[in-house]
Amino acid sequence: MSGITMKLKCMVLVVLVMAAFTGESEAAIGCGTVVSYLQPCLPYVTDKGPLGGCCGGVKGLYFSAKTTQDRQSVCNCLKTLVGSNIGINLGKAAGLPALCGVSIPYKISPSTDCSKVT
Repeated sequence: MSGITMKLKCMVLVVLVMAAFTGESEAAIGCGTVVSYLQPCLPYVTDKGPLGGCCGGVKGLYFSAKTTQDRQSVCNCLKTLVGSNIGINLGKAAGLPALCGVSIPYKISPSTDCSKVT
């Protein structure tokens, strides 16, 4: 698990740097916050453990994304994370919202156009 944790930390750093250069840092919810909420999901989406406390993080993130800018920022962070090469099972990642009882207006996928999220 430590290898995955290190990869996740590196990915967070890359996402934060990207956000700084694309204006994403102006959003109330940055990628660091997204990763913090969803870190309990990592064992589940990497096929290394159970769902555990993941849904608490998913719901917390869902209720924190109050504006269109927040939702687009979260979408872009998720898109980057699932598109990274840290062993995420895309099917499990995409299924998290429904599994946790929340409905988001986009699919968690590397091909999602987050600019269309409202």
